[in-house]
Amino acid sequence: MALTILFIGGTGQISYPCVAEAVAQGHNVSVYNRGKRPDALPKGVTSIVGELAGPEYAELAKAKYDVVCQFIAFTPDQVARDIEVFTGHCGQYIFISSASVYEKPARHYVITEKTPAINPYWPYSQAKIACEQLLAKSDSLPWTVVRPSHTVRTGLPIMMGDSDVMARRMLEGEPTIVAGDGNTPWTLTRSVDFAVPFVRLFGKAAALNDTFHITNDRAHIWDDIQKAIGRLLGVEAKIVHVPTDTLIRYNPEWIGPLLGDKAWTAIFDNSKIKSVVGDFSCAESLDEILAEPIAHLKQRLATNRPPKGDFDALVDRICAAQAALG
Repeated sequence: MALTILFIGGTGQISYPCVAEAVAQGHNVSVYNRGKRPDALPKGVTSIVGELAGPEYAELAKAKYDVVCQFIAFTPDQVARDIEVFTGHCGQYIFISSASVYEKPARHYVITEKTPAINPYWPYSQAKIACEQLLAKSDSLPWTVVRPSHTVRTGLPIMMGDSDVMARRMLEGEPTIVAGDGNTPWTLTRSVDFAVPFVRLFGKAAALNDTFHITNDRAHIWDDIQKAIGRLLGVEAKIVHVPTDTLIRYNPEWIGPLLGDKAWTAIFDNSKIKSVVGDFSCAESLDEILAEPIAHLKQRLATNRPPKGDFDALVDRICAAQAALG
């Protein structure tokens, strides 16, 4: 059955393939954003230009969409406004949270939706947790929370810093950093694979007032991920392993993305989402997972190769200090 769908966002790393999948499944799709991304929307999508905090935002409720997909709310005040705007005016409100909300330090090597949402390290994750808690208290807006893990489309998966700079360093034969010993399992999911089960959630009564993550069933260790990036770029990745505690002393801003996320094992049980939307598959080989991000990277480097700067100097300093330890 065709549903009326509103994507708030719709041109981002994860949301763009979801828009395309929703159209492919025959839904009537509208996208609300600032209209500044260069990617052309799929044929038949209605573009509504506006600001998330703009006065025109409340007008969206008048259309009474069957499903509203919120991809660009990151703070509780934004979700509180959505609850006010869309309560009584949509059949299902889907909030995109993050798998980084799950308990840190990890207490079990397999993550399920029953894993507590506790992240003492990363304000980004803490804000997402607060957003989820607001929705859980809402008794009039039918909601669904979706927690993506590390989902790739245009950007390369690295542990911290600018991925284009790290890739440029690889191409120039310079060392790059992996936190820890490089053997921590990490789950990567292609956005196009995420989109299939995500769109299947639309209009599902079993999905209302509940939380799901959508990820690959397969994980890869960080060293293999970085080596695969190098190989696909035609070079050998020169990896320097540095303890996480050391890295965050050099740059406290890495506490969130490392201690709050990538320094821990991330292996997920997708039984819950599959029980609602049916089975789905994700690309498992790193060559297939990285093909689209590598293609986007090459396009960017052809026109805008990032210059050397402060980040390079910091990485060089850390790598030299680590090498001096023998």
